[in-house]
Amino acid sequence: MDSVPASDDALHLGLDLGTSGVRAVVVAGHGDVQATAREALPPSLRDGARVTQQAADWWAAVRRVLQAVLTQVRRERLMSIAVDGTSGTLLLADAQGVPLTPALMYDDVASLAEAAQIAAVAPPDTAARGPGCALARLLHLQAQTPRAAHALHQADWIAGQLLGRFGWSDEHNALKLGYDPLSRRWPNWLQGLPLRMELLPQVAVPGTRLGPLAPHIARELSLPADVQVVAGTTDGVAAFLATGACEVGEAVTSLGSTLVLKVLSAQPVWAPQYGIYSHRLGRRWLAGGASNSGGAALLRHFTRQRMAELSPRLRPGQWTGLDYYPLPAPGERFPINDPALAPRDTPRPADDALFFQGLLEGIANVEALGFRRLAALGAPYPSRVWTVGGGAANAPWRHLRQSCLGVPVAVAAHEEAAYGAAQLARRSMGGFGP
Repeated sequence: MDSVPASDDALHLGLDLGTSGVRAVVVAGHGDVQATAREALPPSLRDGARVTQQAADWWAAVRRVLQAVLTQVRRERLMSIAVDGTSGTLLLADAQGVPLTPALMYDDVASLAEAAQIAAVAPPDTAARGPGCALARLLHLQAQTPRAAHALHQADWIAGQLLGRFGWSDEHNALKLGYDPLSRRWPNWLQGLPLRMELLPQVAVPGTRLGPLAPHIARELSLPADVQVVAGTTDGVAAFLATGACEVGEAVTSLGSTLVLKVLSAQPVWAPQYGIYSHRLGRRWLAGGASNSGGAALLRHFTRQRMAELSPRLRPGQWTGLDYYPLPAPGERFPINDPALAPRDTPRPADDALFFQGLLEGIANVEALGFRRLAALGAPYPSRVWTVGGGAANAPWRHLRQSCLGVPVAVAAHEEAAYGAAQLARRSMGGFGP
């Protein structure tokens, strides 16, 4: 598709579907935020390892959030919409897109038998391994739903609702369904599974224009008929895009409940034993891994309020020498692969500030070890690290991390996945390239 220059007057909308809510962000052609809105979602239904939501709840929240955000802008200027969703969340629908199953959520790990079937035929470097992958969920759902016509991720189904047609996904969401981003096709090994191949979506490069809004949606939202729906991405990739990181070697650390590292690489990195896989971004690759260390490990010892009280007492120029590996519970996958690794957070000093700093130093050391692990596997060591998540605002911690990493560490101006999706929509005149 030919590239069309974006006008500063044009508007582009990003939709982010998370676990607990839907967020919308509208940006102008120059990338500045013009409007935001948020709508809550009902909590997931949990039954042991089975975790579900209803797609109808997503769509109701999306319609409300679209109306709310569009009241803040001139609707006739909107040009494109992109959607991101939780990675691996999957449902089955009929030919018209009507859901035939609940959506099995990204944190559903109940499909153990199906994961074993996959392990028997899948290559070791695929992201479609384990009970947490979308492919295991598909095998489980298809056995119960013979009338199904489409297997759809969360972002796929919402984009289909906007388009008025279904059967498309993007390279990022499709990764955990077994899609091969190197050859850009569904691999032959899938045929060794009892899989209905016709359920698999067509896969587009994120940012590819899929078509205009369905006429009834354009009318409902009072939008131009030619507003383009573009192929979306996962929430994790959208959050990376939000930071603006775009050069090989630029990295993003998310300091949330867990510690998530991503670095832009010239080549893909695959190490499933560490939970490491790569998303294609044009001619580059986004390689990353997630440690169990992070905010949840800190909350074992301190409330958020207490951490805020202690932060001014931190001395990032004076390392404690405490050799901690903070974890919320035994078990780690990246950068150390040891399901029985015990938290290391003793001895505990009498001074809470000293103990808190020791824990932050421990997480900084885990971060540095993670980036060294990625570099040893073929990714570049970061030239700069952007920080997002709840811990990003802690300036003393940032100084500790910068000392440990040996590269500049900065707080990203934008980190919301909805903003990253809006940037993807803004780039949709050219996407990320071939």
